[in-house]
Amino acid sequence: MTSTRVLSAVTLEAVREARKRLDGVAFRTPLVRLPADIGNAETYLKLESLQPIGSFKLRGAGNAMALADKRDLERGVYTASAGNMAQGVAWCARERGLTCKVIVPDHAPKTKTDAIERLGGEVIRKPFDEWWQTILNHGYPGMDGFFVHPFADEAVMAGNGTIALEIFDDLDDVDAILVPYGGGGLVCGIAAAARAVSPRTKVYAVEVETGAPLTASLAAGAPTPVTYTRSFVDGMGSGGVSEEMWPLAKSLLAGTFVVTVAEVAAAVKLLAERSRIVAEGAGASTVAAALSSEMEGKRVVCVISGGNIDAEKLATILRGEIP
Repeated sequence: MTSTRVLSAVTLEAVREARKRLDGVAFRTPLVRLPADIGNAETYLKLESLQPIGSFKLRGAGNAMALADKRDLERGVYTASAGNMAQGVAWCARERGLTCKVIVPDHAPKTKTDAIERLGGEVIRKPFDEWWQTILNHGYPGMDGFFVHPFADEAVMAGNGTIALEIFDDLDDVDAILVPYGGGGLVCGIAAAARAVSPRTKVYAVEVETGAPLTASLAAGAPTPVTYTRSFVDGMGSGGVSEEMWPLAKSLLAGTFVVTVAEVAAAVKLLAERSRIVAEGAGASTVAAALSSEMEGKRVVCVISGGNIDAEKLATILRGEIP
């Protein structure tokens, strides 16, 4: 059955405690300025792509596993992930000497599945709908071990919220934080912490046009299904908003931006050529959004959520084409 858990917005205390637990697990990532001649906003980049696994997911996975009952962990761990949370769970499992299995959708990029296996995780491919159902159900029938949910979990969101603490440590008077929207755990964790530390700062979710269910749901006032089309932007986009995450997203976020696949590819190219930063599609989506006229004159932070992009896809983008 689909989970009916009710999630609460994480508290500032929970995020601060997560920060302590993650000391020595996740890195404090740099906040760097996008060249001033790009766009009309004062834009900064929070480089989660520089985490040891190339993604922010180490924060949520690390905090969730640190809070888990040791008896549950003895049976090993598993998750359902397109690749980045899988790497976070596999990394932490390896450090703890635990077995790790990962259910991935059949379109998961080779760069990410190879990384999971390098970290000692076992990759189990499933059709997209079956993979998504595992996420909705908080587990897979017959699979043993402690399930680490990729987004709908307070411990995961508290870990993600530590990004906000680091942003405000480094920068004052932030007008907006732009965050990629996949399942919602990253943006809701950041938004909850931001609301406590800097209430004036608005947090926006960024979606890609090939699957933007949060935008449609906010417009309709209720979770609304959309058509999802696969693209090289594999770390975000789906056919619907998680019922668990919907109340949090609706209450915590200032709104959404929807960017095109072409705009994301242009942002990947821009980051590589001008800032020497390798970002995957989801990570670069926030820069695409920051270049919109709505951010003109504002101090904006773009969360570059990950840098795990296939070399072939990156080469195609650098040639000015869309994978």
